[in-house]
Order: sequence, then C-alpha cells, then structure tokens
Amino acid sequence: MNKKDEAVNIFNNGFNCSQAVLSVFCEELGLDKETALKISTGFGGGLRKGEVCGAVSGAIMTLGLKNGHFIEGDTESKNKAYALTKEFIRRFEEKNESIICKKLLGYDLSDEMECNIIREKRLFDIICPKVIIDAIGILEDMFQN
Repeated sequence: MNKKDEAVNIFNNGFNCSQAVLSVFCEELGLDKETALKISTGFGGGLRKGEVCGAVSGAIMTLGLKNGHFIEGDTESKNKAYALTKEFIRRFEEKNESIICKKLLGYDLSDEMECNIIREKRLFDIICPKVIIDAIGILEDMFQN
C-alpha cells in the first residue's frame, strides 16, 4: 500500500489528518508510530479550532523530523527547515487556496452547529482525504529533490 492510501486508511479508522500524515513517514525518519500518533493528536481539526489544517501540521512535523534544527547555534539547518516549511505551504495553498481548516471545509468545526453541517454534508469524508493526499504528495515530491 502506498503512503497516500495508507494515510487515508488511518484517517478512516478514527485518526485525524495530522496523525494520518505524520504516521506514514515517522518510522523511516526515526520516530515510532505510537509516539507520532500521540504527538500529533491535538493538531487535528486545525488545533480543534479550525485553524491550520491538521494535514499541514502533520506535514510540517514530518519536514521537521527529516530536516529539523536540533543543534544549538546551527542556523543553517534552522533556515533550511524554515525554507522547506514555506515551500510546503506555498505548494499546499497552490492546490487548496488555504492552509486554514475552516476555509478548506467551508465551516468552522469548533462551532457545534457548523460541525453538524460538516457531518451532514460529509465534508470530513470528502475534503479531509483530499488534503491528506495532497500533503503526502507534496512531501514525497519534496523528499525526491
């Protein structure tokens, strides 16, 4: 199974967008899956407030695992990680016009009435798998370069 299909399967099994994206890359980048799922839990649903999309958060965590700054004074790796983050966001916005969950869904999931509309319209089933697939596709492309 490829990473896109695996991530959608993870999402369809009760995990959020952030968990789905990070968990398909974590082990090859040195982080066990259980820890990745735990760390990324609170990022789903745009930090539960409809803010930055969980798929974007999961992707940025993935970029950090691969290229993150971890040595004091190493501004080169820090600048590289920041540049990769900006590049990812640019590409994601090119495909989806926004990185904001409530803009992607068209409703604010932190509002109970709007969350019910999201469920009624099955937007979690339509929009979320698409942004997960987009995030993974962008990451895979970035990792090939």
